[in-house]
Amino acid sequence: MPKETLKKINTQAALMARPPIVVVMGHVDHGKTTLLDHIRKANIAAREAGGITQATAAYEIEHRPAGAAANDPARKITFIDTPGHEAFTAMRSRGAQAADIAVLVVAADEGVKPQTKEAIKIIEESKTQYIVAINKVDKTGGSVEKAVNDLMAAGVMLEGYGGQVSYHAVSAKTGVGVNELLDLIILAADMENLTYDPSAPAEGFVLEAKRDPKRGIEATVIVKNGTLRRGDAVRTPSVSGKVKILEDFLGKTAAELAPSAPAIIIGFEKIPRVGEVFDAGGNGGHSGGASAAPSGKGHPAAAAGKLGRSKPNTLNLILKASDAGSLEALSVVLRGVKETGGRELNIIEEGVGDITDGDVRHAIATQATIVGFKNRVEKGARVLADAQSVTVITSEIVYDLADTIAEYLGSGASGAAEGELEVLAVFNQEKFQKQLVGGRVTSGTFRPKAAFDIVRGASGAAVGHGKVLGMREKKSEIFQADKGKEIGVLVDSQTLVQVGDKLSIKK
Repeated sequence: MPKETLKKINTQAALMARPPIVVVMGHVDHGKTTLLDHIRKANIAAREAGGITQATAAYEIEHRPAGAAANDPARKITFIDTPGHEAFTAMRSRGAQAADIAVLVVAADEGVKPQTKEAIKIIEESKTQYIVAINKVDKTGGSVEKAVNDLMAAGVMLEGYGGQVSYHAVSAKTGVGVNELLDLIILAADMENLTYDPSAPAEGFVLEAKRDPKRGIEATVIVKNGTLRRGDAVRTPSVSGKVKILEDFLGKTAAELAPSAPAIIIGFEKIPRVGEVFDAGGNGGHSGGASAAPSGKGHPAAAAGKLGRSKPNTLNLILKASDAGSLEALSVVLRGVKETGGRELNIIEEGVGDITDGDVRHAIATQATIVGFKNRVEKGARVLADAQSVTVITSEIVYDLADTIAEYLGSGASGAAEGELEVLAVFNQEKFQKQLVGGRVTSGTFRPKAAFDIVRGASGAAVGHGKVLGMREKKSEIFQADKGKEIGVLVDSQTLVQVGDKLSIKK
């Protein structure tokens, strides 16, 4: 995808050097985020759900190149971290579009993998200069030679092998080679001769956008030219607004920010499209068109499928996510879930923000299931959903949601299979009607909304009865669990469940 162009910088103005914007790309689990952890000395990877990056994030660091004079200031570099999972292709494309230089991370023990090839394609199509970081050289089985051979086979012409693409062996875990990699980035930036006009109105790219329930619409942008100031009028081709709050990437309030600073803008009237050029000079060409990202109030999103009550073999879905990029990824993943058991998916609505009572009311009207990614369910929405038996599935991990929906499709409409669960732990019994227990499915299939007997002791006698209110595996709500699975179960019973009990679903 060709880079979207900004306005030409005034060559007559007093131009200043601009720090490089670097996008880090590569296959999932090849160490992109761990590499950035070492660079910015912050353990972001440990906080990422499931150990993978699921949003585009921008960070600014300072580095003093080898051989620099003692009185030379440290050089700034802005890094954009992009997800490696296949669902996040569009996020990677936006990162490459905004960047001056790309770092392609390839694990020495695995070499070139599917998302590596996709990243190479994106980098080449966007005509971005790039450097290869061969990571995990400290790992047993890691082979720089294998990675080099794989890269050459994938069309990456490396220095020393007849090409011009620089590469360096690193260990994101130990830090070996990382400083040298940063030196290569500074050298590549110097060759690009990056400059900006400090007197010009700010221009740049929208990396991410979301609706914060307390602060309003929040857009993460990268400034590429000019100076962005609090109070500036801002616009993209789809929306406009005013910079009411301006923050740097650490969340600190700023009066102004220069390139290549990541910035958070609060003040857009609607959620801007991720990937758009923004303009603070009033000449962004606002078209008045609708934003690609829904506003998240109630359920104003454009319908993505056919509205109406659910057909017997169709699962209606309402999708909500924390931000526009995550919603995009969620939609891609769920649209890729194959039909199972004769049922098909029908995505009727997509929106950004937390799950509200308006979403639940819409789900009631359309007999839809609500799927939430990286967001929360508002208290009123949860109460209404429980009262009206509306299914709400949420998770911090996108592929867990895909697996859950696939299971739900495969479970069929009847859910008539019986099953038994052995209780291994009791977590919360403050209320009889909301007991939280954990256990392992020992036979058949365990499912929500099913009535069960509580079987206790060797005699196999039932000591009570109850109903399954909900089931979770890891952080995702699930709709069936087969033999061998360990799950958490919320039950309603007038008998206190004990460790060792067996919950036996009635026929």
